[in-house]
Amino acid sequence: MASPVALPTPTSAPDLEARLALAEQLLACDDPRPCAERVVAWLARQGHADVAACVVRAPGIGRLECLAAWGLSEAERAALEPDSAVMESPLTEVLRQGTPRFFTPPRTPLPDRACLVVPLGRAGTPGVGVLLLSADSAMLPPEVAWVSTLFGPRLASLLPAVPRAWAGGELLRRIIDTVMDPVLLTDLEGRPHIVNTRAELLLVAGPDASEGRRRATELNQQVFSAALASFASGGAAGVRRREVPLVDPVEGIDLLFEVVSTPVVEPDGREVLVSVLRNVTDLGRATQALGESYRRLRATEREARSERHRLDRVLDSVPDPIILSDPAGGMVMMNGPAEKLFATHPDSGEAALRRLRSNNAGFSSFLANLLDAGGKPRWRGQLPLVDPATGATLPMEAVASKVLGDSGELTGIVTLFHDRSEALEKARLLERVKEGSVHLEARVQAATAELAEQNEMLRRQAIQVEQASAAKSQFLANMSHEFRTPLNAILGYTNMLLQGVSGELSPAQKRNLTRIDSNGRHLLEVINEILDITRIEAGRMPLNLSDFGLPELLQEVMAEMDPIIARSKLKVSTHLGPHVPAVHSDRQKVKQIVLNLLSNALKFTHEGAVEVLAEYVPATSTIAISVTDTGIGIDPANQEKIFEDFQQVDSSPTRAYGGTGLGLSICRRLADMLGGRVTLQSVQGEGSTFTLHFPRRARRA
Repeated sequence: MASPVALPTPTSAPDLEARLALAEQLLACDDPRPCAERVVAWLARQGHADVAACVVRAPGIGRLECLAAWGLSEAERAALEPDSAVMESPLTEVLRQGTPRFFTPPRTPLPDRACLVVPLGRAGTPGVGVLLLSADSAMLPPEVAWVSTLFGPRLASLLPAVPRAWAGGELLRRIIDTVMDPVLLTDLEGRPHIVNTRAELLLVAGPDASEGRRRATELNQQVFSAALASFASGGAAGVRRREVPLVDPVEGIDLLFEVVSTPVVEPDGREVLVSVLRNVTDLGRATQALGESYRRLRATEREARSERHRLDRVLDSVPDPIILSDPAGGMVMMNGPAEKLFATHPDSGEAALRRLRSNNAGFSSFLANLLDAGGKPRWRGQLPLVDPATGATLPMEAVASKVLGDSGELTGIVTLFHDRSEALEKARLLERVKEGSVHLEARVQAATAELAEQNEMLRRQAIQVEQASAAKSQFLANMSHEFRTPLNAILGYTNMLLQGVSGELSPAQKRNLTRIDSNGRHLLEVINEILDITRIEAGRMPLNLSDFGLPELLQEVMAEMDPIIARSKLKVSTHLGPHVPAVHSDRQKVKQIVLNLLSNALKFTHEGAVEVLAEYVPATSTIAISVTDTGIGIDPANQEKIFEDFQQVDSSPTRAYGGTGLGLSICRRLADMLGGRVTLQSVQGEGSTFTLHFPRRARRA
C-alpha cells in the first residue's frame, strides 16, 4: 500500500567534498548508465540505503529499464523491468504523478521491504526515471533530495528521445481516458498494455478493493481474454466484432458489451489489438423485450382463435343447462344439457315437440321478468320444466344475468338452470331426520334420568363401602393390638426359658421352645404388617421428620439383618455415592422400607450377592437407595401385582416362599407419605433392583 510523502527541507550539513566529487563525475559522464551506477554507488557508500536502483523509461510505451542497482540480485533487478502485460506498477505511478512516494509491503517494488521512490527529470516536464532505495520511514533524507535535484536534469539531457515518446504516451492516456467507452490496447492473448479509466473499472481491482470486486474483475478478465483469443484464432483480418457478457464490479449486475477489436502493429513489429467495448445491455434487453412481446402477441392470437372452442367445451362440461340469449330474448347459444330441454331434434315425436314448445314458452316468460325489471342486473325464480323424452316434471331454479357492453348497453343474457330435485329430496330427508332427532332426544332424557338415579345409588353404596373399609381397618388395628399384647408376653416367657431362667432344659425342650420363638416372631411380624397397613389406611400413621445421615442408617440396617445375612451365606455390601448429604425426613420409615427391601432380597436370593447403594441426585434434589440382588427375578406381567395388598407372585397354597404379601405394599405407601416412590427393574432368572426415591428434604402434608 502506498502513501504520499512530502519533501522535507534538508536540515543536516552536507558533505561538501562527497557532493562535489559526485557532481564532477556526473558532469564528466556522457552515458546515462555509468551516471546511474555512480549515483547508486554514492548513495550506498554514504549509508543512505542498503538497496538502491535507478530505473528509466525505455523507448516504447509501457517499458521500464533498470540502468543501475546496488544490493539486488539478478532476479530482483529483472523484477524492476515489468513486461508489457503490466498495466500499472508503483514505479509508473510515481512517474505519472511526479511526486515521491513511500511504499510498504505487499505493494512495494522491492521484495518484502519498504522503499522510497523519487522521480527524476526536469521540472515541468514528464519524468524520465525514478530513484528507488530502501527506507524505514516516509521521511526523504536531505542527501537523496539533493541527488535527485542534481541527477534528474542530467539524466533527462542524456535521454532526449525517451521523454518525447513518453510525453506522447501521457497525452494519449489522457485522450483515451475522456472516452466514455472502455478502450484497451492488448496483445493477441488478451493481456492488456494500456487501459483507459472506463476499462479499469471493469477489469482492474486496486489493492484496497473488496473481495467481491476483485472476483468480479478476475471473471471479466477471463471472459474478455477468451473473447480476444477467439478473435486471434479466427484468422480474419480487419475489424472484428463480438458480444461479450461481463459483470459490473460495483453493482454486481450483468452487462452486455459489443467488443470491436482492430489489429495494429507496434513500433517493435509486434501485433497488438485495440479494443473498444460498447455497452449494449439496454439494447439487448430491449431486443429481448421486443421478442417477448412478439411471442406474447402470437400466443394471444392463438388463445383468441381457440377461445370459442374452449368456451364451447367449458359450457358442455357443465352438468347444468346454460343458455346465452340476445337482448330480445332469442337463443344464441346453449350447452348440451340445455339442448335436451329446448332444442328440436329431427327424430322428436309430436309429444316431445309439445313439451319443447312448453319449455320455450316458460323460458320466454321468465326472461320477460328480467327485461321488465328495469335496472336490475339479475333475476332469480322457479321455472318448472318438462323432460321432452319422458315427460317427467323437472323443478328448476333459473338465474338470468345481463351482459353489458363497455357503454353499459345490454348485449346479451346468460341463464343458468339448476335442477332442484336433489335439494327437495334432501329437504324431505332432513325433515325426517328432525322427527327422529326429537324422538331420540326424548329417549336420551329418559336414559339420563335413569342413569342419574343409578349414580345416586352407586354413591350411597360407595359411602357404605368406605365406612365398612374404615370399620375393617379400625377392627384390624384393634385386633392387631390385642394380638400383640399376649404374643409379646409369650415371646418374653419363651426367651426367659431359653436363657435358663427356670433351670436347664433338655435338647428336645430347647428345640421346641426355639420353634415356638421363631413362629411367634413370625406371627408378630405378620401382626405388625397388618397393623401398619391399617394405620396407613386409617390415616393414623404420622410423619416424624428429623435430620439424619444415610451412612449411620445403613449401618443400623446391616446390624439388624446380621443374623439373617449370616444364615443366608450371601455376600451383602453397602455403597455410598459421592457427596451424599444429610437428609431431612422420617428416619424410621426410611429404615423400615430399606429393611423390607433387603429382607425380600435375602429371601428370594439363593446364591450370588446383594448390594445396597445410596446416591444423591442433584438435578432433582432426591435420594435414591437401591437394593440389587441376583435372585429369581420377577416376570414383567407380575411386577405391578406384587405392590398390591396381600398379593404375591405365587399365591397357591403350595408356594415355596411364605409371607403375607404386605411388605412391598407397605413400602410403596410409606414412600408416598415421604413424597417419593418405589421402582422396580427385574429380569426373571437374573435378579431384581428395588429403588426408593424420596426428596432430600421432606415436607409435611
